Amino acid sequence: MANRQLEQNRREEPMTFNAKVATIGFCGGIFWGLIGYLAFFFNFMRVGPALVLMPWALGDWKNGYIGQIVGIFVIGLLSILVAFLYMVLLKKFNNIWAGLGYGLVLWGLVFYLLNPVFHGLKPLNQLDSNTIITSICLYILYGVFIGYSISYEYEELNQAQQRA
Repeated sequence: MANRQLEQNRREEPMTFNAKVATIGFCGGIFWGLIGYLAFFFNFMRVGPALVLMPWALGDWKNGYIGQIVGIFVIGLLSILVAFLYMVLLKKFNNIWAGLGYGLVLWGLVFYLLNPVFHGLKPLNQLDSNTIITSICLYILYGVFIGYSISYEYEELNQAQQRA
């Protein structure tokens, strides 16, 4: 009994940087997907989170409440990949501008470049101004969240390594 440590006295191992990036990506995708659903629900945007299901899912279920919830979850999973992409490309930029630019690039990728893939998304020149402005703002906030969080964790990791 003397060799066993009490659970309250054990040190918990910290999460690895990659685990933190994955957590940031998933939580950011879920949170901003929910905000996007609220914007869709209150008619600030004409497209909701279920847009991500349009190229693959069959049936009308994806246009309803269940489709929006599944879309939020899929956005959370895809957001892990987006977070790792940010980590590879921009983790050293510890400012708000890198995340803002990243969000704008993501918006351009989805609404301009990948527009033909999403059947429920009208061409950019046919979207109303509320949809464009609201979606740009959401993508910017999402990019800043992902970018600033990952850059902060990267700086914390560097400072911890320098102290050790």
